[in-house]
Amino acid sequence: MESGKREAKFNYHNDTTAGIRYFSAPGRVEIGGNHTDHQHGRVLAAAIDLEATAAVKENGTSIVRINDTNFGTEEIDLSSPGVHAEERGASAALVRGVAAWFMKNGYTIGGFDADVSSNIPFGAGLSSSAAFEVLAGNIFNALSGAGVTRKEIAQAGQFAENNYFGKPCGLMDQTASSYGGLNVIDFKDPLNPVVMPVEADLEGYSLCVVNTGGSHADLTPDYAAITGEMRSVAEFFGKQYLRELPADEFYSSIRNLRGLGDRAVLRAIHFFGENERVLKQAAALGRGDMLAFFDLVVESGRSSLSHLQNVYSPVHPQRQGLTLALALSEDILAGNGAWRVHGGGFAGTILAFLPDEKKEIYSLRMNSVFGEGCCHFLKVRKEGGGERTQGDGSIVLQTTQ
Repeated sequence: MESGKREAKFNYHNDTTAGIRYFSAPGRVEIGGNHTDHQHGRVLAAAIDLEATAAVKENGTSIVRINDTNFGTEEIDLSSPGVHAEERGASAALVRGVAAWFMKNGYTIGGFDADVSSNIPFGAGLSSSAAFEVLAGNIFNALSGAGVTRKEIAQAGQFAENNYFGKPCGLMDQTASSYGGLNVIDFKDPLNPVVMPVEADLEGYSLCVVNTGGSHADLTPDYAAITGEMRSVAEFFGKQYLRELPADEFYSSIRNLRGLGDRAVLRAIHFFGENERVLKQAAALGRGDMLAFFDLVVESGRSSLSHLQNVYSPVHPQRQGLTLALALSEDILAGNGAWRVHGGGFAGTILAFLPDEKKEIYSLRMNSVFGEGCCHFLKVRKEGGGERTQGDGSIVLQTTQ
């Protein structure tokens, strides 16, 4: 959701007497735990300093009016909380779905008018949709006085995306946006994920997400194959998810598992290694050992390349933008930093950790290959989704506990 140039319809920012309330929710990056969450594993994720924001006023009706600088205006009648098929894939579905979660859980909510904007690039793997969902959840929560938790706001967003928007996502993106900061998130019990903050000093380094382009439109079978093959290994042992399976039992049975296909075995190897690697990454950051942390990030990326095999589609082996970006990153950084695939893979983005003195040369090289503006330089944002005390972006957020 890139920020637009059109003037806000409601123009609340110029009206200091109208009882306007201001809200914000950040995007996120996945640092560790590539394709582990759907097997109830661990991830290492961080909120970032790009955000979706809203200036909001209650309107005393059952209507939510959204004026989005990127996507235009929407009206959502909360008296009709069921799924509206015509809204599938639209922001209205996310608002209606979040509202439905609140009503389903016994909360009374009302309508509002909101000017919404976002500087999170749409389609760059930075969770613009999750930020919008968390933004909506915080608005409903604050205006109704419901007092729901950050975990529940994340769950409301996932509910909306799964059931109203039509995308079968996990809970990582919403959780990272809702909580803020850098966290290990353990999905062993996906209904009650455990969020463990990680203290890290990243001074002198930048996170960079590189958008290599490429469409995800024809990649659904590739994504489905990952979950399907991992699940086939779990089911071989009578389990539903790989997290339920002891690693030593898996490794001692590989000969018998080959009948499922060697790629399924390799993808399970990736899961077991990556699930533990998240804890090692957090420990390295906690003790300030950046070299060890960078080695683990690169190790994660190489596991995605060779074991998980989600860096390019086997159907389109000639399209290897991610592989090319990773190779260029290794050449430019020459061991002084880290690089890995970011998110679902097959097309889209990679994540790199750069020493600040490498930012200019890295950006120049990547722009020359993938186009101007492909690099998004990011910092970790400590605050999760919440209400601002004022409309000034510098004001600390009042976050849901």
